Amino acid sequence: MSESNCLKFLYLCPHLKMHKPLEKMEKYNLNHLRELEAESIYVIREVAAQFERPVLLFSGGKDSIVMFYLARKAFWPAKVPFPLMHIDTGHNFPETLEFRDQLMKKTGAICISRLVQDTIDQGKVVEETGVNASRNVLQTVTLLDALEELKFDCALGGGRRDEEKARAKERFFSHRDEFGQWDPKNQRPELWNLFNGKKNMGEHFRVFPLSNWTEMDVWQYIYMEDVDIPDLYYTHKRRVFYRDGVWLADAPFMVKKDTEEVLEKDVRCRTIGDITCTGVTLSMANTLEEIIQEVAAARVTERGGRYDDKRSEAAMEDRKKEGYF
Repeated sequence: MSESNCLKFLYLCPHLKMHKPLEKMEKYNLNHLRELEAESIYVIREVAAQFERPVLLFSGGKDSIVMFYLARKAFWPAKVPFPLMHIDTGHNFPETLEFRDQLMKKTGAICISRLVQDTIDQGKVVEETGVNASRNVLQTVTLLDALEELKFDCALGGGRRDEEKARAKERFFSHRDEFGQWDPKNQRPELWNLFNGKKNMGEHFRVFPLSNWTEMDVWQYIYMEDVDIPDLYYTHKRRVFYRDGVWLADAPFMVKKDTEEVLEKDVRCRTIGDITCTGVTLSMANTLEEIIQEVAAARVTERGGRYDDKRSEAAMEDRKKEGYF
């Protein structure tokens, strides 16, 4: 996109917060990002056209934030025509919940919250115990119950194919059976970006508008559009401990081994989820430019710091088959 077209785009879309100098945006391949943006907006609009009761799954992480930002663009100046939903494990970073609430207040969006603790109290799942205990797996039941209770027939998620090998198998429109399960061997073709959202009673779809984005694309887009993100993504001091090659944040509910020492380090998050499985990165990146440079030089993948992925080689695929995001 030429500089004149960029200025024309800004004039036509005055609600956008593109405060970055054009010369800085161009070095991050603006054309490529605009193509990804257009593709994602097309997918989001297809969801609104094909489904009666869609919902956008919101975790407070950068991918769901960008997805919500794109949804706002897709329907501007009207509001996003479907609600957001957050599956709260009860073990989230406080900063994530604070950011979520501020964003909903700022945008006027509706965010439905469902608690994993309620699922535990109802006896539908049993909380794990021990040093590796996590509620990350338990949230699958909470999610499926919420989709059934509120009659949602489509859930938009911020998953990307570059994150993990199981997610690389995923289509834009991912069909789920009446039990909320995913069959990786039985997926519908999506030739020429034609999406088939037909389903039987009780079935639903998961849709991933950011499928073709990479971690670098997300960060460059956040920089280009000046998208607000939680402070967790920037370097800050936090009490952490080291376990099996991953730095984990300390919290009252974290059970530690006798040999694990809690230290205060300069860290930041590359991905945000349940504290029990979200690894943090030793970092000095305090700006988006520094984060982009750090990601470009990283030798470890984004989910390389996710402790839940280390449970088995097929941990993510097993969870997805059961109804995980």
